[in-house]
Amino acid sequence: GGSSAAGKNGGSGGEKEKEGVKGKQMKTCNHVKARHILCEKQGKLMEAYKEMCEAWLDNGDKVPPGKFGEIAQKYSECSSAKRGGDLGWFPRGKMEGVFQGVAFSTPEGDVSQPFKGANGWHVLLVEGRKA
Repeated sequence: GGSSAAGKNGGSGGEKEKEGVKGKQMKTCNHVKARHILCEKQGKLMEAYKEMCEAWLDNGDKVPPGKFGEIAQKYSECSSAKRGGDLGWFPRGKMEGVFQGVAFSTPEGDVSQPFKGANGWHVLLVEGRKA
C-alpha cells in the first residue's frame, strides 16, 4: 500500500484597500450625543470601566445610559459628572481631537474602550448620532 501526503494550500487573503472604502457601516454624522467619564489616573478610570464590563459588556450587553450615569457620578472628575457624564449634543470640531475621534467612531449605544486624552483618561458612551 502507498500512502499519499495531503498537500496544504495556503489561501492568500484579498488585498485590503484603505482608501475609498465603499458601504461604510456607519453613516457620516456631524453631531454626537455622548456621556463620558474622565479620571486623571488610569487606574481609577479602569475601575469604572471594569464595573461596566462585569455588569454588561462582558456579557455582550449594552450599558444603559442611566447606569453609565451612575458610574460617572461615582468616578468621573469632569464637571459633567453631576449630570451623569452627559455632554449633550456636540458638533465636529468642538472637542479635542482624540476625544472627537473616539466619539465619532463609536456606534450609537456602545461604550468606547478607555483612552487617554489631554485631560486624563476617558471612557465614553454614545447615546445618539445625527447629521
